Amino acid sequence: MERKPRGYVGLNHETIGSDILAVLKALHAPERALGSELLARLNTVKADQWYPISWLLEALEAMDQKLGTYALRNVGWKLFELSHAETVKKVASSARDILYGFDGFYRHANRGGNIGGWKVLSFAPGHAELDKTTPHHCMMEEGIIQEALRTMGVKSEVTQRECFRKGAESCVFLIDSPIRDARWSGMPR
Repeated sequence: MERKPRGYVGLNHETIGSDILAVLKALHAPERALGSELLARLNTVKADQWYPISWLLEALEAMDQKLGTYALRNVGWKLFELSHAETVKKVASSARDILYGFDGFYRHANRGGNIGGWKVLSFAPGHAELDKTTPHHCMMEEGIIQEALRTMGVKSEVTQRECFRKGAESCVFLIDSPIRDARWSGMPR
């Protein structure tokens, strides 16, 4: 990775195998999208072991070049389902919990030094903004956000105000939802 998001150094950055396996589970013809060499490497991955982040990033880049946006969102949906959904259902009760917990979800599946992260920039009824400084493909991240919110019964539209892949120093996601009840904001404190 030549250019890096703001603050990302990636010292010994590793990701959990279930995140890599989500790529394979999201593809109908993985060899065509990834090539035989990359597919052979990914087929050695174990869900509960750690791997260099480059393994995941290389697969996402190959998918972006051959399959495009929808396939990357699909990986995000599958990744959240495999790596985070069960835990999130136990600890979160609203979109607020999900969005403010995104950095924690990221660190649950990624480790290393200065690996970037997530920050909530704003949160209001039916609208939020998140800043992402991770190296992961932003279209996959849109899928993760959507699936995480769906887990809470919150329909949403996820777009980007700024995109690292288009020259910004980070990705800024805009999340809009018609849901404005306790599923969005949680219980009053």
